Amino acid sequence: MPVNLRDIPVNVIAEVSKVVFGKDEAKKMLLVALLAKGHVLIEGAPGTAKTTIARTFAQAIGGSFKRVQGTPDMLPSDITGFNLYRPDGSSTFIPGPIFANVVLADELNRTTTRTQSALLESMQEHQVTIEGITHQLESPFIVIASQVPYGGVGTSPFSDVQSDRFMLRVWSGLPSPEEESKVLRDIDRITDARINPQATTEEILKLQEEVKKVTVAENVRNYIIAIIDRLRHNADLSVFPSPRASISLFRGARSLAYLDGREFVIPDDVKRLALPCLSHRIHLLPESEMQNKTTETVIKSVLESLPVPK
Repeated sequence: MPVNLRDIPVNVIAEVSKVVFGKDEAKKMLLVALLAKGHVLIEGAPGTAKTTIARTFAQAIGGSFKRVQGTPDMLPSDITGFNLYRPDGSSTFIPGPIFANVVLADELNRTTTRTQSALLESMQEHQVTIEGITHQLESPFIVIASQVPYGGVGTSPFSDVQSDRFMLRVWSGLPSPEEESKVLRDIDRITDARINPQATTEEILKLQEEVKKVTVAENVRNYIIAIIDRLRHNADLSVFPSPRASISLFRGARSLAYLDGREFVIPDDVKRLALPCLSHRIHLLPESEMQNKTTETVIKSVLESLPVPK
């Protein structure tokens, strides 16, 4: 029986919701990034279901899945793979966990900056280069990384280059009392829940192509550019969004419009993605932080100051 592509995102959300109560925005943003060929950074305190939502989402969308647990002694080769040499001089390439459709890098900021940098080429170019030989990664390909909040014991903050590789940053907060009550009530069922794939890799690739057909009018494109340009000239910032930020906002808005059943992007799509798409790509000046400003408040002020296109 032919599969209706538009039913797949709905089915994925329903499957993830068997295990993860609430966190509707996080679920939606994971789908946005997947269909836009981006990557997601999930941030939150320990025990707030960062790993659970990422693992369950990976199982629900099908394809191959690998998990990497970040530790301070992890080496780049533990992620990318390595060449195994034999006494006779021959060698065999041993693929690392990066060779999967969905890669969960759990608590990535517990690794060193050297190990974090092993993901740069794979996230941008969907390939890894080992000793001068390039190896192509799976397709579709998405990295879902979780991190504990900055400043936690044993963590190394991401470089600006690393943060820029993530299309979206999603916050996984504490559950509401009602949600936590459901977790306690159904904890045995949740623990043993079987998550069934709701798509094949071929269907995900078709969805990614469908998203490209979503129309982005010139005034909406100019709205994206205006937001980025206003941030680049903001006196509170020391690090500004790169062109990769505007591309991510553009592609993410198309994906969000598609998930909402539209064939065109509206300004509200751009506004909804502004915080998850831009907040991790900019940094405040020390004096601005002392005034209790945050990257989120700066982005919100920019959105409020710009006229919304019709």
